[in-house]
Amino acid sequence: MSAPAPARPLRHAAAPGALAANEAHQFAARYALMVAPSRAVYSFIPKNGCSTLRLSLAIANGAIAGPEAHTWIHLNNRTFQASFEWLLTADYAFAVLRCPFRRLASCYLDKIVGRYPPLWRLYEAMGRTVEPEEMTFRAFVEALAAPKMREADEHWRPQTDFLVYGAYDDLFDLADFAAARARLKARIGLDVVDARDLTRHGTAHLTKSDAYGPDTPPLTLLNARAAGEIADPATLYDAALWRTVADLYAGDVALMAETFGAASIMAAPKPSARRTGRKAAPERKAPNRKGAPERPA
Repeated sequence: MSAPAPARPLRHAAAPGALAANEAHQFAARYALMVAPSRAVYSFIPKNGCSTLRLSLAIANGAIAGPEAHTWIHLNNRTFQASFEWLLTADYAFAVLRCPFRRLASCYLDKIVGRYPPLWRLYEAMGRTVEPEEMTFRAFVEALAAPKMREADEHWRPQTDFLVYGAYDDLFDLADFAAARARLKARIGLDVVDARDLTRHGTAHLTKSDAYGPDTPPLTLLNARAAGEIADPATLYDAALWRTVADLYAGDVALMAETFGAASIMAAPKPSARRTGRKAAPERKAPNRKGAPERPA
């Protein structure tokens, strides 16, 4: 009599060769965090509410007393990494997914427009062929079509790469985070502590505008944010860019549609709708981020 299949199989366990040498498994395992009080595993995916959940885990696991110590999480991304035994014996596993079109737009508006370190990693990976001032959303998406470019930074890496299990007890849609909050409290007693105001990652205080498009210069978008405005993610896409992202992140699109239905995916723009987005904004010098010089040497 054969042994029963595990209820929560490791996603890459059936791949040829040793699992310990399987790069896809090892990558996903690095992002699998333990929730100690409930013997749970959280697969954290950047740009999917991960700061809020990592802060909540840090408090639940007793590493910090409360949200006032929120900066601790940025220095301890791997502190709660689940061991192999924990992965095999966890009582519960969950992850948060996001519409890949909205996730990529959010990544661009935050990390690229904001001139954070991921911009400079991209700049170097592209061989400095596109200057930061010219890195429009269209240029950003086109850059990701190059081999290995989608693996160059965790913030735009495909979401499926972060999933260590073949099946999860719960997959949540970031668009309905209230449901995730309620379910996690009921299922494992986790109090979700909102970190957006603490980390300044939130955009709720900004006014969404459809005045910008895929060819809007990043400095214009940065100035707009300083003035309290942000591009509506949908306006960054025209039909061609939408198709490109649908192809580049086909696995993410399929998983979202399968899990939450087609309505969870940003609708494709009509082919005739080509936005350039040249709205002017008051000029100001692009800020220099700590650890990210305006021009790498």
